[in-house]
Amino acid sequence: MSQNSPIPAPISSIEIIRPDDWHLHVRDDDALKAVVPFTARQCGRAVIMPNLSPPITTTAQAHQYQKRILKATEPYNYFQPLMTLYLTDTTPVEEIQSALQSGIICALKLYPAGATTNSAAGVTDIKKTYPTLEKMQQLGIPLLVHGEVTHHDVDIFDREKQFIEQRLLSITKDFPELKIVFEHITTREAVDFVTQSSPYIAATITAHHLLMNRNDMLVGGIKPHHYCLPVLKRKTHQDALIKAAISGNKKFFMGTDSAPHSQQNKETACGCAGMFSAFAAIEFYAEAFDKAGALDKLEQFSSLNGPLFYGLATNSDKITLKRESWIIPESYQFGSDRVIPLRAGKTIQWKVISK
Repeated sequence: MSQNSPIPAPISSIEIIRPDDWHLHVRDDDALKAVVPFTARQCGRAVIMPNLSPPITTTAQAHQYQKRILKATEPYNYFQPLMTLYLTDTTPVEEIQSALQSGIICALKLYPAGATTNSAAGVTDIKKTYPTLEKMQQLGIPLLVHGEVTHHDVDIFDREKQFIEQRLLSITKDFPELKIVFEHITTREAVDFVTQSSPYIAATITAHHLLMNRNDMLVGGIKPHHYCLPVLKRKTHQDALIKAAISGNKKFFMGTDSAPHSQQNKETACGCAGMFSAFAAIEFYAEAFDKAGALDKLEQFSSLNGPLFYGLATNSDKITLKRESWIIPESYQFGSDRVIPLRAGKTIQWKVISK
């Protein structure tokens, strides 16, 4: 561009194939009714996490949970909740066959015991799950991984890196054709691992890990509503995530990990981990991609890569996002309580105008 050439006007709107959220928490009961419609307005599908209390460990439980979600999203009859089962040390091999036959279970979720919200019933020894993983590999059912070790002697900022070295490398070696989604990755090491691994390995990236780093949680005082697990990392890791998301690499796709907790449970001496972003999920991603000068790569990341990995068709309709500033509410209803959304009271630069 010559010195006197006019600066191009910023893109004012974009149209993309309706996105999917490949990692979502919607809770249950009145809280579910309050939050799941936000996702249904924007997304064609969402992978529903099973870490309720008690967790969703059987296909029968997942079927009932799906019914409650569908009831809460009736106005959005295109929306499809994709259900998951909570993997435990004792998940029966027979349950995997039932899951496949049901047609509603898309994956099993591995939570290392004690790693995050409602993970006490999670896996204590990965070797105990090997018969189940073998059956999953045989039937083509993906494993979704919360990738952190929980040893007290491991720095919380190193838990993901250590999980790769201590757990994930052995799983991929022992089950080379098991589809694995490395959930909500947060580090350069995770990006490198996924990039260099076989086509059976993919990863989700959250909007909040693209938009923020640990300074946003710690500088100027601890901000409980920016506390999540895996925790926000250094800017160098944030930069690696952005580079992966906008790269066009088909291994990376959208997974919000939107995880609502009541205000009183966040603003306490032992606050819950999780950020609520579902109310403006695709807008947050659009902002991240816009800042990186890569709006043209948003559709690939949000609407194409996930279905490709899961072997599903892309959504048949589209949504339109407009460059339009709006102020995020200070809170939303959350059952009998309130939930504080990501960037509460602040301005966001994109808005869905066609759904």
